[in-house]
Amino acid sequence: MDHASRDHGLNRMTELLTDEVETGEPVRQRIPVAVLGATGSVGQRFVQLLEDHPWFRLHEVVASERSAGKRYADAAQWRLETSMPSKASDLVVRSLGDELESGLIFSGLDSSVAGEAEDLYADRGAVVVSNSKNHRMDPDVPLLIPEINAEHLAAIDRQRGRRGSRGYIVTNPNCSTIGLAMAIAPLERLFGIDALHVTTMQAISGAGYAGVPSYAILDNVIPYISGEEGKIESEPLRILGKWSGGHFVDASFRISAQTNRVPTIDGHMMTIALSLRKKPEANLIDAVRRAIAEFSGEPQELALPSAPRRPLHLVDEADRPQPRLDRDRERGMSVSVGRIRPCPILDIRMVALVHNTIRGAAGAALLNAELLEARGLL
Repeated sequence: MDHASRDHGLNRMTELLTDEVETGEPVRQRIPVAVLGATGSVGQRFVQLLEDHPWFRLHEVVASERSAGKRYADAAQWRLETSMPSKASDLVVRSLGDELESGLIFSGLDSSVAGEAEDLYADRGAVVVSNSKNHRMDPDVPLLIPEINAEHLAAIDRQRGRRGSRGYIVTNPNCSTIGLAMAIAPLERLFGIDALHVTTMQAISGAGYAGVPSYAILDNVIPYISGEEGKIESEPLRILGKWSGGHFVDASFRISAQTNRVPTIDGHMMTIALSLRKKPEANLIDAVRRAIAEFSGEPQELALPSAPRRPLHLVDEADRPQPRLDRDRERGMSVSVGRIRPCPILDIRMVALVHNTIRGAAGAALLNAELLEARGLL
């Protein structure tokens, strides 16, 4: 992060945290936000994570016509482990396309409707922070992981010019891509990656509620998830690349991905093998472990509310990480990395785990919005 951006962010944090009234009690003007697709699995996770958020407050919920006009408590079949937030339950569901009061919109829409709807709200002047895939690879839309490529926010100026409004879209990556990109980012920075193979074992929550029939997934592994391999092979290259000369320049390494649906509820695990462009003179495994353990970024420097203290957790046990034991580290916002060892074909192999509906979805979008606010872009 450059000094100007860092100073602006820290000054903005000071403004938000130290504004006081005569009593001396801190006062925060929380930003009203809307959630598109609020009744779905990702939308519900947005609603959950926004409860008592220090910067944002849930103001509007938006869903399909069949839910519009109902109380959120009546429209949403709540499926999460906590109770539905009381402040959300009485909100009246708005129809997709309605004029909204909120200038910041989180999108958990299905891809079948997300593209057009997100464009509509951005063209009207709103900031749309999306979990959907539709705009991830647009030539002026940041595909953002704040610890890795915050400089990609420079694309917003070009996007605003194209739209002719103050609105824009920022996206977070595919749920598995986030875990993969975070795990390999310190290695790409220090050594450069030449080629990478990844095999994912993805939880059923990634398909949405009732997305995989129980009779299909119990006692089974399904070695195909539509569209996933292409996302995992392309999105990390955008994320680990650069914004230069008014366009994105992808990283140059090669990725081969295989994806599987497995009978775990939450937590996408992946086995990764990769070759490096340059190797440290000292012990390679020690250097890789140190790079992962020391990885940090702008969210940690600014202490953003949703930022994990350590974005990568290095686990030493021979049989870890495991979804049931490691997916909730730092409220589900960190990625666990373990089993780092030599590869007899490439250079390094390891295992990574990401909570797919938190860091891999709604939590990632929330952290993106916090970075936008810290940089004065809301």
